[in-house]
Amino acid sequence: MSIILYSIATLGTLGVIYGLGLAFASKKFHVDIDPKIEQINEILPGVNCGACGYPGCSAYAEAIVKHSAEINKCAPGGDEVIANIAKIMGMEATSADKKIAVIHCQSGGTNNTFFRYKYHGIPTCKAAVLVSSGPNLCNYGCVFQNDCIAACQFDAIHLDENGMRIVDKNNCTGCGACVIACPRNLIELVSIKKRVHVLCTSHDKGAVSRKVCGNKTACIACSLCVKKCPVEAIEMQDNVAVIIYDKCINCGQCTDVCPTSAIFDPLKEVRAKKKAEAKAKAEAINKQPEEQKTTEILEDTK
Repeated sequence: MSIILYSIATLGTLGVIYGLGLAFASKKFHVDIDPKIEQINEILPGVNCGACGYPGCSAYAEAIVKHSAEINKCAPGGDEVIANIAKIMGMEATSADKKIAVIHCQSGGTNNTFFRYKYHGIPTCKAAVLVSSGPNLCNYGCVFQNDCIAACQFDAIHLDENGMRIVDKNNCTGCGACVIACPRNLIELVSIKKRVHVLCTSHDKGAVSRKVCGNKTACIACSLCVKKCPVEAIEMQDNVAVIIYDKCINCGQCTDVCPTSAIFDPLKEVRAKKKAEAKAKAEAINKQPEEQKTTEILEDTK
């Protein structure tokens, strides 16, 4: 009985000593936290995606309060979060240039890709590229294990009917998680204002690219786009065309001359339709009598 009482007394004494020690340490080493950090942390999305360049939302909130980070770096939060942070910091809200992920590859699935073998290994892209450069015959293309889809926290990347990875502009926040996940460096964050993109990263020569690209949309380094661009916004880098987005004016002229459709512009068909209509109208006018032709030309210039 005395041993039990002695043990209880010893444990109780140690508990009191340690408790007093912790209480003293908490007061001695207490660090005051700026209430603004907690306020900002509460309005941040809390997804800890790292798009701001910091390891988490708490670290970003602290950096803002210490004036070592801009208030418009939270991609998932958007303009609403920026405005709320600005109120807390007593600053003017500055909208960020929203960026979205662009996948520079048009291969995917089994319908539009040539395979060198059927992959049965660990279902990750990082593992697949280690096995004879991946299952895709193109050494620079997608390897189809969907690491980008798994990394996305916002359901912004999906598979289309051909197995291609498609980015949903409405859901994409530009967090960059998919950029980090892709071992082939196929994904880039680009301003949503830019709509023209080279969807190929193959550095093979044209003859090789034509053979290994399953859907024949590879860049063949013909340089026609470089010559056509009116603002010198495209250049050839190691056998592949690269758009300099800071210069690009979205004119889409490069897509008109690309022989393989390696360059994408969602308005290409609209532009081609207008061009065809204008051509048809011009031909119709040319077939009319001179007097009527002059009248219609004058009406078009009004």
